Amino acid sequence: MMQTSPILVIGATGKTGSRIVKQLEQLGLLVRPASRSSAIPFDWEDSATWGPALAGVSAAYISYFPDLAFPGAVEKVEALCKEAKTAGVQSVVLLSGRGEHHARLGEEVVRNAGMDWTIVRAAWFAQNFSEGYLRDPVMDCMIAMPGGDVLEPIIDVDDIAEVAVKALTEDGHAGELYEVTGPRLMTFTDMAQELSEITGRDIKHVPITFEEFHAGLVSVGGEFVADVFTAIAKETLDGRNAETKDGVERALGRPPRDFKTFAADAMATGAWARSD
Repeated sequence: MMQTSPILVIGATGKTGSRIVKQLEQLGLLVRPASRSSAIPFDWEDSATWGPALAGVSAAYISYFPDLAFPGAVEKVEALCKEAKTAGVQSVVLLSGRGEHHARLGEEVVRNAGMDWTIVRAAWFAQNFSEGYLRDPVMDCMIAMPGGDVLEPIIDVDDIAEVAVKALTEDGHAGELYEVTGPRLMTFTDMAQELSEITGRDIKHVPITFEEFHAGLVSVGGEFVADVFTAIAKETLDGRNAETKDGVERALGRPPRDFKTFAADAMATGAWARSD
């Protein structure tokens, strides 16, 4: 595809956005990273930043931080899409979440925005264990999570980013919903065991109730954040997502990366190295 205008990547410092920016740059394409600290700032809480970020771009990757389930998120995505269409953006790729009611509402907004669209509906991120809120529990050898033995086809974020880049840069992805998962179903106990094998630590999954999960979040992020993330956990850790999907294969023509591969790569790059 001949590219004459930049591709906007919203959430450019996040797990998916940072990888998408890197891949686009490696392809030699024009990229406009967008975050609160970028050269052209973008802030979901300040709509005055949206116009400059959208000006002159051909396509946009949309990820909403912290989550589409937060109050007002879907409305902001809808407002952004209206502004994007007015600005002449031709296509958008939305990062969505499996089994989340509000994520489905966000998907409908994008489908009806009047631009070409691709939806990447993702399973839980493997990189939560190496870059996110579950890294410290891995370091402490105790992963306390609710949901019991629920099965989850956890996905490598590298796969999500590669699917998004394909959709942003190649023809044939407009109107596609790519439900992207890892290649197999795993419990949190399975994940802890495989992380133990890779890291050499005795990492355990400690089952907790959703009430205990909420209490832990309150101490970190406050009551409001705890309410939202506990609601998401209850919604997605009830078994509804215990099924693998073929989104990675359909978009990339290859199987998704396995959790063992993610863990080995993260270990090799020092993700769980102690600083002391």
